[in-house]
Amino acid sequence: MEALIGLLIIAIGAFCQSSSYVPINKVKSWSWESYWIVQGVFAWLVFPLIGAMLAVPAGHSLWELFGGCNPFNLWMTVLFGVLWGIGGLTFGLSMRYLGVALGQSIALGTCAALGTVMGPILLNVFFPELDALSALTASVIIGVVVTLVGIAVIGVAGSMKSSMLTDEQKREAVKDFNFPKGLAIALLAGFMSGCFNVGLEFGSDINFGELTPAMYRTLPATLLVTVGGFVTNAVYCLVQNARNRSWGDYANGSVWLNNLLFCAFAGALWYSQFFGLSLGKGFLIGSPTLMTLSFCILMALNVVFSNVWGIILKEWKGCSRATIMTLAAGIVILIISCFLPQLI
Repeated sequence: MEALIGLLIIAIGAFCQSSSYVPINKVKSWSWESYWIVQGVFAWLVFPLIGAMLAVPAGHSLWELFGGCNPFNLWMTVLFGVLWGIGGLTFGLSMRYLGVALGQSIALGTCAALGTVMGPILLNVFFPELDALSALTASVIIGVVVTLVGIAVIGVAGSMKSSMLTDEQKREAVKDFNFPKGLAIALLAGFMSGCFNVGLEFGSDINFGELTPAMYRTLPATLLVTVGGFVTNAVYCLVQNARNRSWGDYANGSVWLNNLLFCAFAGALWYSQFFGLSLGKGFLIGSPTLMTLSFCILMALNVVFSNVWGIILKEWKGCSRATIMTLAAGIVILIISCFLPQLI
């Protein structure tokens, strides 16, 4: 029962994340780089800081925690956050060229598999005494493989969509639709985004141990990863502001309140996935397999809900029945992948 509660909490977080790009459509008169960094302030700094403070018991502080932890682990957590930030940048571009549904599907599928596997492998390289590779059991590998199968099926649906729609229909669904370019960017985004879970692995001990409730223990590490990602995104966006001469976006007082509210809403929804992941893992402690696969499950559910939004936003409008059935099959496989490890 506890495992089911944990999976439900993770699913709620995934739904929120998949919905986070909807408020962005309400942002007015700002260039991509301007609204991306403003929503990032909320998604990667403000809400992660609030979340991390929940892990701090009375009489202690975050500075005490970060100052007393292993410096190597702390900086590796931040470093992989910086690398994840590259994935975050290209992630946004993948949706620009593929749409919410297909862009998130390919990027998050790659992220799910690599993020799950890379963490134990790299931990084993630096700390062989932890025997981190033992976490990659047959059940975990099967869960990852089934997730990849589901993503591949959705990718096939995307390819079918690309081949059947006219250029005008593609632009109607996704303004800048470009399947080859979007595919390359989405794969890069997925690879780099997998670094988020690697950062969480390195920061798994950055908490107050038994003084921190189990459901909050990954939140300090989450903050460190998102801070690293914010640095990457801030540098890129500010360079783009200079290159595109879009500094005036921030001075447009007539849209500031509207844009700030929707960017904050988008940031809160985005952060919900990792807040939900932390809370959910607190209920999965009795299942080592689900604990290891939790990141993969989160990404798989993100894909499921992003495709639901894709259908709602009519990104699959005009596609054949066979294409829609292929998409539905991929979604079903992903849902099965979340529960399969428990049945093996």
